[in-house]
Amino acid sequence: MNDWDRLYDRAETLLSRLEGLLRADAPDPDWNAAAFRWRKTGRTGFIERVRYPDCITFEALQSIERQKSLIDQNTRQFVRHHPANNVLLTGARGTGKSSLVKAMLNKYADDGLRLIEVEKHDLIDLPEIVEKIYRRPERFILYCDDLSFESGEPGYKALKVVLDGSIATASENVLVYATSNRRHLMPEYMVDNQDTRHIGGEIHPSEAVEEKTSLSERFGLWVSFYPFDQEQYLNIVARWLAYFGIEKMDDSIREEALRWALGRGSRNGRVAWQFARDWAGREKAGRKTADKTEFREEQ
Repeated sequence: MNDWDRLYDRAETLLSRLEGLLRADAPDPDWNAAAFRWRKTGRTGFIERVRYPDCITFEALQSIERQKSLIDQNTRQFVRHHPANNVLLTGARGTGKSSLVKAMLNKYADDGLRLIEVEKHDLIDLPEIVEKIYRRPERFILYCDDLSFESGEPGYKALKVVLDGSIATASENVLVYATSNRRHLMPEYMVDNQDTRHIGGEIHPSEAVEEKTSLSERFGLWVSFYPFDQEQYLNIVARWLAYFGIEKMDDSIREEALRWALGRGSRNGRVAWQFARDWAGREKAGRKTADKTEFREEQ
């Protein structure tokens, strides 16, 4: 063994000891809070409270009534200790997928619902996270936002295990809610379909295609989100303008809202929220400037 090997072994030993100390010092989270994140320090993970969670409400989400109904029913079943499904929310960007998950937390936090956000690169720690909360009385949603995988990523198999269980049964107090722009969560290539076989008039997909659809199939509830039309977009704009204290949306605001969406190439809830913030901010800034001008003139 040369000097570099000895140095490497000593560094590994030191890191292991430090991680042990960090693990021992990591405080238990305050389970009276509702929102949490999974954090990593080196190779050691812990559940950290989110001090200022998003407070979006269920009622604030517009033009996705069917999706709201499906997610609400499933979440209500879960918090009442009835059978419920893992959920995959897919579809157009900016249509409220992530906001709906957060709204469920705000609606049912007082009933014992808790949310733990897990980044995609930390999905390999899912079995450890489940182990930490296995005997807790609360009901936990493990939340994975904007989820997709490339071939060979390690978190893919860990998520499959948590969704379906391995030799150990899946935890009764845990569900996974994931959002994605891809329904099958993995890229699909033309070459994957070239191995599809036609036998006796039947189509038999290739093993590559079967593998890529198998993860999505482990989610018991699929909820799809679709792009908004013009009137839906304007209704959402009006809702957010009212939130900022602008009760009436006249023709000039409608034209500006449509021009704003055209400039971004999309009509969705996120664009509507951004326009409302911009318009309300300019309105209030202009009002303050006018008030200051009038005050100076009076002086």
